[in-house]
Amino acid sequence: MADHEVICWDCGANVEDPFVNTCPKCGGLLTVKMDLEPVKEMRPQDLRRDISGVWRYAPFMPVDPSRKVSIQEGGTPLYRTDRLAGELGISEVHVKFEGLNPTGSFKDRGMTIGVSHAKELGVKVVGCASTGNTSASLAAYAAKADLKCAVFLPSGKVAAGKLAQALFYGAKVLSVDGNFDDALDLARKMADEKKLYLLNSINPYRPEGQKSVLFEIMDQLEYDVPDRIILPVGNAANIWAVYKAIQELKEVGWIDKVPMLTGIQAEGSAPVAKAFCSGKRDFVPEENPETIATAIRIGNPVSGRKALHAIYDTGGFSIAVTDEEIIEAQQLIGRKEGICVEPASAASAAGLKKLISTGVADRDERVVCICTGNGLKDPETIIKNSPSPIQCGNSVTDAERILYG
Repeated sequence: MADHEVICWDCGANVEDPFVNTCPKCGGLLTVKMDLEPVKEMRPQDLRRDISGVWRYAPFMPVDPSRKVSIQEGGTPLYRTDRLAGELGISEVHVKFEGLNPTGSFKDRGMTIGVSHAKELGVKVVGCASTGNTSASLAAYAAKADLKCAVFLPSGKVAAGKLAQALFYGAKVLSVDGNFDDALDLARKMADEKKLYLLNSINPYRPEGQKSVLFEIMDQLEYDVPDRIILPVGNAANIWAVYKAIQELKEVGWIDKVPMLTGIQAEGSAPVAKAFCSGKRDFVPEENPETIATAIRIGNPVSGRKALHAIYDTGGFSIAVTDEEIIEAQQLIGRKEGICVEPASAASAAGLKKLISTGVADRDERVVCICTGNGLKDPETIIKNSPSPIQCGNSVTDAERILYG
């Protein structure tokens, strides 16, 4: 385990209590500061002795790998998507498909670190609020770790595939009257009263695991840094985690340039994008967030200010896209590249299309779109936006009529 300390992102104070999620002095957000001096003696190829995945990057992680709780997360493919690039009119696009993690989303990267740390602390009950993917991931890792798990879901706002996973892994699923932000408020109150250990991304250890997606992208590109990395933004911890990983790679001397971090939100749930477009470094919460992309249907993102810092500091951008643009991009990724992503994931490609059309992104850029979840998480949306099966008689003639007529 690398030496580290938990500090307040806002005031810089050291935080000793491992069970708080905000700074006891100022109420600010927390982050982990790693001691990376030992890594400076290493080379990137030194890490390749371990199998691809989150724990390949253990020297950057604040948890003892000998006691890890793992389901072999990470190691997801980075596809070069030339047909998608051709449709969008840009020279080079890669899709980092996080939907091939064990529970079908990027959340597994953070959860392996978060649950491993929970075990180190000796906690018995873990919990989270979720729009779906976090609950599915936490339920799986809690089952692996033999911990009790409670998930707080906004009533009627979670895709069936994600709800099914949380139930399947044995979590206690509480359907909360309200939206995600209401569910998170309740979960945080439970954590404040020491009734559970909270593993939402406000927990500073969760983003540490999510950093690994950036390490992996650099590994797969042989540390040839792309011009731009695009992510969907919901609670906003993932874009912060990618930014943090970039800073750590710069610190150890493995890269000398940074990609433009670009955060995409849905128009009905776009507090970060609206703040960026107004030139602000803080955001106004969206009281009633709505979008077909349920994974990013979050009006008051915990890491919103961190996300804005990451975007500004890398010369990136943030923009909102419509639900119609999201569905169009989802179908484009599937029908041009054979990759099945959930709507929130498609926001990254939808955003890239808009950035190109508005001249924000140059057509000669090398771009990585992070697609955060598997399309089978939300089959209802796929079915609703696809043609119905065609009735066919049991004959070659009728099949031929349908296929070639």
